[in-house]
Amino acid sequence: MLVTGASGMLGGAVADLLATRGWDVTVMQRRTAGGRHRESLGDIRDAEAVSRAVTGQDTVVHLAAKVDVVGPWMDFVQTNVGGTRNVIAALRAQGGGQLVQVSSPSVAHTGRSLTGEGAVEATPMRARGNYARTKAAAELFALEADQGGTGPLAVTAVRPHLVWGPGDTQLVGRIAERARQGRLALVGSGTALVDTTYVDNAAAAIVAALEQMEAARGRPFVVTNGEPRPIGELVAGICRAVGAPVPRLRVPLPVAWGLGALVEGAVVLSERVPRAPTISQPPMTRFLAEQMATAHWFDQRTTQEVLGWRPQVSIDEGLERLARHARGTG
Repeated sequence: MLVTGASGMLGGAVADLLATRGWDVTVMQRRTAGGRHRESLGDIRDAEAVSRAVTGQDTVVHLAAKVDVVGPWMDFVQTNVGGTRNVIAALRAQGGGQLVQVSSPSVAHTGRSLTGEGAVEATPMRARGNYARTKAAAELFALEADQGGTGPLAVTAVRPHLVWGPGDTQLVGRIAERARQGRLALVGSGTALVDTTYVDNAAAAIVAALEQMEAARGRPFVVTNGEPRPIGELVAGICRAVGAPVPRLRVPLPVAWGLGALVEGAVVLSERVPRAPTISQPPMTRFLAEQMATAHWFDQRTTQEVLGWRPQVSIDEGLERLARHARGTG
């Protein structure tokens, strides 16, 4: 069993959970993570490194990805699409196996609200931003490799939505940092309903997809806590848990969207001009503006029925765990 991208919060949780379930786990990542599991070091973009990692493994959970709101298009393509192609090619080279492709609900987000929808088809041409477009292309390629449930490679795609928890440097880390710097603002009224996923629940769903591969193969599944809440309430809860000030500033969506367009233009310019300052964490992008101002909550009935999975950690309990972690007491 191979887990790619295990140095991240979710990847590490998946690898640990698989180990407790009795799987012999190998992790592939660029840098050593302390030796909890057997390691195969390498870059997911390197086909030879992927082949070495996959050799002797008939099951892969593929989480390695470039996750960011800005960056050169080809960086996303090479990591998210090229990395997935490398994993599939390596599995095919040894006769097939099982693949859980970890994707994102953003692969089907076209800028409008998503209210009570299931795992609608990924749309690379209409998804918003380089990350979502390349993850959409990678998901479609992975599911096509399943060959309609008849091929030697069984594939399913799991789309956890906004995963967070203790040790999260993405959602929680960025919210906390910007709140402490006084740079965190809500877009719109802050009342858009949004689903999120506590990390333990996301990891359990990914493992469940693997264990229910025959029923799940060839299909994508959106995974959330199933507790949609106003985004302003969620952000405030995270800020209180980590001891950061709750944001009071609100920016209208048209203003945030326009600011995001300007920032994205500056990012592209910085990438093209030699020695220009790099903008790695922009305060706003059009994608972020839309995500903060539009509803994103999903029908979990099919996911729970097919995977035989239910979230075990509520949002409130997750926030309590986050607070204990921030205080160093849990």
